[in-house]
Amino acid sequence: MNKPVLNYRKPGLLAILGCVLGLASCKKDRLPALDPQPVSTAGVYVLCEGFFGGTNNSTITYYDIAKNEVTQDYFKLKNAIPLGTNAADLKQYGSKMYCAVTGAKDTKQDSYIEVINIVTGKSIKRIPFFDDSKDFMPRFIAFYKNKAYVSGYDGYISKIDTASLAVESRIQVGGALEGLAIVNGKLYVTNSDQFDYPSPNSTSVSVVDLTTFTKKLDINVGFNSTKIAATANGDLFTVVKGNYADIPAQLVKLSSVTDKKVSSNEVSLEYLNITGTKGFVIGDYLDPYLKTFDISTGTLNGNFVTDQTAIKTPYGITVNTLNNDVYIGDAAGYAVTGKFFCFGADGKKKFDFATGTLPQSAVFNYNYK
Repeated sequence: MNKPVLNYRKPGLLAILGCVLGLASCKKDRLPALDPQPVSTAGVYVLCEGFFGGTNNSTITYYDIAKNEVTQDYFKLKNAIPLGTNAADLKQYGSKMYCAVTGAKDTKQDSYIEVINIVTGKSIKRIPFFDDSKDFMPRFIAFYKNKAYVSGYDGYISKIDTASLAVESRIQVGGALEGLAIVNGKLYVTNSDQFDYPSPNSTSVSVVDLTTFTKKLDINVGFNSTKIAATANGDLFTVVKGNYADIPAQLVKLSSVTDKKVSSNEVSLEYLNITGTKGFVIGDYLDPYLKTFDISTGTLNGNFVTDQTAIKTPYGITVNTLNNDVYIGDAAGYAVTGKFFCFGADGKKKFDFATGTLPQSAVFNYNYK
């Protein structure tokens, strides 16, 4: 009696087994889930440097776009501790933002990278940038293949693993390092003439091979290079300040293919930004204009702002790549309260909001689908 029953159920069992195997096969072949994509901008974090020489002078302002609400010193509000002294850079990587806090000279423990959750504004980890003898004086940050690379006034590049948030290694590269850019698997960093950290290597951009994490060479660009940015095709532009007397300031173009200087324009700038196909520059303190520039030739074009909006002291530029809005920090004549402007790609103002002192770079808090 049992045998016929078992024979009768066998096809059903095979069918069930086939379905299970089929589901397993489908699961195995299924494409990986896509990362969530941003659909709109919820808010803007603005790094405000604060007046040089103060203690715990730097802050982060947060602006909620939908509510039109500004919160000054947002980091301290969320974490019950100040951001720190002489913060220099704020950059986003994944769901985190990284703030380089340079600290003050010879204090031996106020240099660090502050890693912050973008959604909550709360600190995830404060990565120390000092040892028993000195601070590393971090300046600027760039990212490549899940690593963060940080320049320092101590002449070293530090490599941070973005998963463990630990410093993996450090290599000595040059003098007082400032701006850095990564292109074609190489890191390019400027050697500045910083009065607190004098160095004989103050006329070059140093090149680091990121595959081996070793220094390749120095490219002579002129005295006191500070800022640098890369184009999508592998060219780089660097601001060379000169000595404010008999050595002229320049905007120098480099090739990451040949690692050589390509050309230069004699012009005095404080800041440059390249995002996509757009280039922006800010003139020096005597003439702080805000212009676009041709990223093929380095030639300066017209004023970026096309309406009647007055920006008194442009101090930094960040482009929101979600919609190509251009955010400009205004130091407002180096007042205690600065201002941040949002412009469309057409150079017309959309809105503005008050910030802390000396607002420069921004990170965006997105809404995701």
